[in-house]
Amino acid sequence: MTSIGIVGAGAGGVAAAFVVADAAPDADVTIFEKSGGLCGRAATRRHEDLTYDYGANYLKSDDERVVELVTETLDSDGLVDVTEPIYAFEADDEVSPGRDADDHKWSYRQGLTQIAKRLLARTDATVHRWTRIETIRRLDDAEARWELDDADGETWGPFDALLVNPPAPQTVDLLRDAEWDAPLRETLVDAIGDVEYRTVWTAVLHYPFGIDVPYYGLVNTDKEHPVGWISREECKPGHVPAGETLLVVQANHEWSVAHYDDDPAANVAALADHAAAIMGDERLADPDWTDHQGWRYAQPEAGVDRGPIDSAREEGLYLLGDWVAGEGRLHAALANGLDVGERVVYGL
Repeated sequence: MTSIGIVGAGAGGVAAAFVVADAAPDADVTIFEKSGGLCGRAATRRHEDLTYDYGANYLKSDDERVVELVTETLDSDGLVDVTEPIYAFEADDEVSPGRDADDHKWSYRQGLTQIAKRLLARTDATVHRWTRIETIRRLDDAEARWELDDADGETWGPFDALLVNPPAPQTVDLLRDAEWDAPLRETLVDAIGDVEYRTVWTAVLHYPFGIDVPYYGLVNTDKEHPVGWISREECKPGHVPAGETLLVVQANHEWSVAHYDDDPAANVAALADHAAAIMGDERLADPDWTDHQGWRYAQPEAGVDRGPIDSAREEGLYLLGDWVAGEGRLHAALANGLDVGERVVYGL
């Protein structure tokens, strides 16, 4: 039986697993995820009656394959579309109507992680959560297969094909320490190491009252404000009870890097003050409940040199994710995963 290992249960990894399960149902697919969640930065949390997407904000309809996937192939029950527009603001807190270029802003009533859950439900893949892979090993056997060692010392494999889905900096760490004596390894490390990332520190702010504004989200257009993005989760049906407000406030890269390891309560308070000033409502400086998350590797600034990535496929090593697609958006990660899944099946 063909055995396939996938490091990381991000959107790209689960999309690839879905394609392999559909086209090569006899293949044995195993996914290793270092956290307890699925779908990477397309992350959802729940608190009492609240559901909120605290990483990626929504799924754009910018790829035809992804649109078909979520609206036709997968169960579309619970799929919701934000209809309110996205406005803009600048360093002086001035808000103005923006150019809302996204035809759809999709999530689910249960949150964006539903994408991964629904993809995996269509597979027989085994998912090992809380399993951090620390070593990749290329076997010196006739099939030139791959093995993995996790942080607890357990060895997994061998795998006929290995898919690696973490953000580029974490992929570099795996490849740099890989037990794989080949010139291509160093070439991959150099190419992937050139991919720069934006860091984002996020505050989630709840209020027991509604606010009357005409927009779903606010994006900073001059890149001069400490806040890069604010969105209203109450605009997503099923996420927030009527008459309440839940803001997702994401700081820009510079602020996030400078304050990443600061006291979370102080960071939340600072971002709440900024939200109150931007939205012109002093009540927003005093949320009644908060949450937070730091995303050290939130979004790639650009893509990677595809030459070494393509060469790695000849060795049964497939690298995937939004950084491979060259666009730090959920639809790009999903589309890349679908593409890589097809290439894996072709390679088999």
